[in-house]
Amino acid sequence: MPSNFESVEQEIKKTNTRLDTHARTEEKVRHPFGVGPLTTTGIQYSTEKTGITHAAYAEVDKKTFYQPSGVILEEIEFGLTAAVKSSGATKAVLWKWQASDKGIDWEDLIAEQTRAADASSYGDVTISGRFAPIGRFLGIGRTFQVRLVIHAEDATETVSGKTKNSSYIYAKYRNA
Repeated sequence: MPSNFESVEQEIKKTNTRLDTHARTEEKVRHPFGVGPLTTTGIQYSTEKTGITHAAYAEVDKKTFYQPSGVILEEIEFGLTAAVKSSGATKAVLWKWQASDKGIDWEDLIAEQTRAADASSYGDVTISGRFAPIGRFLGIGRTFQVRLVIHAEDATETVSGKTKNSSYIYAKYRNA
């Protein structure tokens, strides 16, 4: 015969199971960038995008993420790394990561960043942290997009970029 303590403990377990079933969460971790041939070091980059001018931001890489149905995006965390460089030694590379619900209007995940002058060889640049969806990126659609954009400081040099395989996106969802 179970003691009162054991029967209370069993009831708590049953209640927690029912709560978990109704307030189900789902987590997804994705590593979508920098996919390419396998390497002995484990470091991979996307195809290099070159010849980008100062005229406007140009897209280096963009990925679309399909969200599970019947859930709401509760939390999102980014760890995004790219390599950028300039064609010469005197000008900077300007870069930022963006996200969008529709792939048309973009929300900056971080304000414009600068990889300082003498960026003539590739160097990794990283952003990371949790992001509260706002503006043009609320995470409420069936899909969302994330992209890296770069441009040159001025017309005297061009810039290049590529995304790295260590990049990740962690999304936590709850039932709608």
